[in-house]
Amino acid sequence: MKFSQMPYTRPNVEEIKSALGAIEEKLKNAKSAAEQLEAFRETEELGKKINTLGTLVYIRNTINTKDEFYAAEREYIDEVEPLYGEAAQKVSLAMLASPFRAELEKELGTLYFKNLEIAVRTFSPDIIELIQQENKLSSEYQKLYASAAVEWEGKTLPLPLLGPYKESTDREIRRLAYEKEGQFFDEHREEFDRLYTDLVKVRNKMARALGHKNFIQLAYDRLGRNCYGYEDIKEFRRQIAEDVVPVVNNLREEQRKRIGVDKLCMYDTLIFKDGNPKPHGSADDILAAGREMYHALSPETAEFIDFMYDNELLDVLSKDGKAPGGYCADIPLYGAPFIFSNFNGTSGDVDVLTHEAGHAFAAYRAFKKNYISSYQSPTIEACEVHSMSMEFLTGEYHSKFFGDDTARYEYMHVASALSFLPYGCMVDEFQHIMYENEDLTPEERNKVWEELENKYRPLISREGMPFYGRGAGWQRQLHIYESPLYYIDYCMAQTVAFQFWLEMLENKEKAWKKYLAFVDMGGTCTFEELVEKSGLTLPYAPKCMEHIATKINEILVEKGKKL
Repeated sequence: MKFSQMPYTRPNVEEIKSALGAIEEKLKNAKSAAEQLEAFRETEELGKKINTLGTLVYIRNTINTKDEFYAAEREYIDEVEPLYGEAAQKVSLAMLASPFRAELEKELGTLYFKNLEIAVRTFSPDIIELIQQENKLSSEYQKLYASAAVEWEGKTLPLPLLGPYKESTDREIRRLAYEKEGQFFDEHREEFDRLYTDLVKVRNKMARALGHKNFIQLAYDRLGRNCYGYEDIKEFRRQIAEDVVPVVNNLREEQRKRIGVDKLCMYDTLIFKDGNPKPHGSADDILAAGREMYHALSPETAEFIDFMYDNELLDVLSKDGKAPGGYCADIPLYGAPFIFSNFNGTSGDVDVLTHEAGHAFAAYRAFKKNYISSYQSPTIEACEVHSMSMEFLTGEYHSKFFGDDTARYEYMHVASALSFLPYGCMVDEFQHIMYENEDLTPEERNKVWEELENKYRPLISREGMPFYGRGAGWQRQLHIYESPLYYIDYCMAQTVAFQFWLEMLENKEKAWKKYLAFVDMGGTCTFEELVEKSGLTLPYAPKCMEHIATKINEILVEKGKKL
């Protein structure tokens, strides 16, 4: 079914609560595991319907935040979702209390129950009002961010369309583009500060109501983290600071010399003096090349990309009123993934067709395998392995987009991926500090960000820039407001994706088979199990980052000599 034909009707909260109540009773009164499994399947079907309606609203609202109908529907869903959360919680508790648990585990697996135990820890009827407040604040941030537009050469541009100017070969144009962006955030400084203050407080309040000291463990539970914790993340960040930052500093020094500047400023985004590689052709050309690429890559990806294109499951052009960013969302009732993005004429447009399509490919495969919802996808860091690995595994076909510029794109892609790791750790460490110190003033928050900039990105100057120069650059990172503590996942995934890439350089066919097996396990294994079953190394294992950083540095030095 085409996306435009997927029907939406407002979910009736009373009907949902009633249906969940009936399922709870069936579970409690069941005389056998078979009866409970029947009730479980009813829950699955109901969940598919509810999630589909919520996802349709989210997608259509982000495509056009000015559409009043879907804006109102999103507001409604933000309000009512927590109301049937209590009824859903009772169903989960009834499953966990089953006298037939051993038989159910044989059918559903032990991981299903482990995930369920984590999920029930994230909710209590006592926090319904706080969840509603959080949803409202998060939507308010997205709406404010989506309203961002700047005047540029007589035109009004949404922020994503500043992208090409941020990569201009003219340093003054790049500086001006970042300055214009910063001015928007400065003009709305009080609103961005207030929203984050309120979000930190409401999330910590929620966590305390559930028996936690602060929001951090609740955030981990909401992200479904089922195999690693606070100390593992801390160890991973330590390895990045010690083993990756020095390599990235060397890359930045080479970049500084290559583009011919005395000091690297935040707007020196060029990897090459004559400009970063850009995809050739129009948005339609890029989309057509994407289809060709996935047809050439494998029979599995060919089938997948045809499904996406034929059912209009992509919205990638930037336009007025469209929310910023990019994502892949699942529409379970139709077994359909959906890709949302904002093309802006930079290499990032191709990254969408590899990264977000990696997510979509994994979702498509899981839908075909008919996994239960708990196994439809693994935890987030493993999901990001799907997408980040696809960026590398499609390498053979990047010439379809970049032509003679392909070698330079490959260098830029790998260097940027490695350089991202320190930034991702900054975002994570910053948030941990925020939730551990909720009474920090806006100025104190910015000071923390500045200190982290100096720790993780010491060679980049922000001096004299509006917004960025006062340490507020974190406010443009959507995840900090909307998806708390979901960012280190990208970094962990990147280290696994690098390992797939290094294998691909040795044996392309073997690497693809290994990747496909990783994807096809869906959420049936924990992140640690997926990595270990694939014969790869966990990101926080001793010496992992030292090994990866050394290897990638050697490759980049060799690639750099040929450019």
